[in-house]
Amino acid sequence: MTAPILEGQYAALSNGTRLHYASAGERGKPLLLFVHGFPEFWYEWEAQLKEFGGDYFAVAPDLRGFNLSDMPQELSAYKAKHIVDDLRLLAKHLGYDKFTLVAHDWGGAIAWNLAIALPELLHKLIIINSPHPYLFMKALAEDPAQRKASDYMNWLRAEGSEEALAKDDFALLERLLNGMGQSPTPWFDQKTRARYHECWARGLRGGVNYYRASPLHPPTDDHPGPLKLQLDPEDFRIKVPVRVIWGESDIALPVSLSHGLDAFIDDLRIERIPEGSHWIVHEQPERVNRLLRGFLAD
Repeated sequence: MTAPILEGQYAALSNGTRLHYASAGERGKPLLLFVHGFPEFWYEWEAQLKEFGGDYFAVAPDLRGFNLSDMPQELSAYKAKHIVDDLRLLAKHLGYDKFTLVAHDWGGAIAWNLAIALPELLHKLIIINSPHPYLFMKALAEDPAQRKASDYMNWLRAEGSEEALAKDDFALLERLLNGMGQSPTPWFDQKTRARYHECWARGLRGGVNYYRASPLHPPTDDHPGPLKLQLDPEDFRIKVPVRVIWGESDIALPVSLSHGLDAFIDDLRIERIPEGSHWIVHEQPERVNRLLRGFLAD
């Protein structure tokens, strides 16, 4: 029996940010926090909220800049440290000192940062197709194939990208979700399309600002990106158990980014899905739920 989802809830955080979130299950049960990526919103996790609301308090926020959450104007508001703080304060608002974090894409980037900076908050970190920040920095700096795969990031960083994404009834965004130009994806049905259009119509600038505020992008003549970073790999060790699901047919984040994680994580398990794309959460929700269930139990 699936748990009902409650939408339209808001948390006014002590840092001044107001986040919208959806939830399933009873507050007081262990907190399972689901964090979406770009260009998504809490609805990415609909199948997971229904599945895990019976055993957990399953919560999926809209990150700042997305959908019904606050959309700050200042670019600096989208630096990872501020979004990490949002998640910390959201858990506190919900009454939790510790939780399990499940995250995909940009949500994963934030989750890696949270696990590095605030390991005491996490029972476990579960990542879906989102690269460890040090490994991603190295790949962008040294791997021509990764630079090419990530060229879209510099396009998104450019002024006016949000207008281009909204043009022709969000045609580019639809293409992104519809197989990234490959075969059409059955999961992006009319109901889902309507939900995403409703979200995108509220504004795209906040989501795009995640790319603009990050130093992790392919280097250009104007923006050296990772080439200017002098980072100590020891500062990027993860001290909590980490479980990873990786769709190996991801075009933007190839499977090579999942290699080398064991150098940073002592307690690590990786489940690889060869036919899975970047959108594996949508493509195979039952399989993802089974893997999550196993990760939560081990």
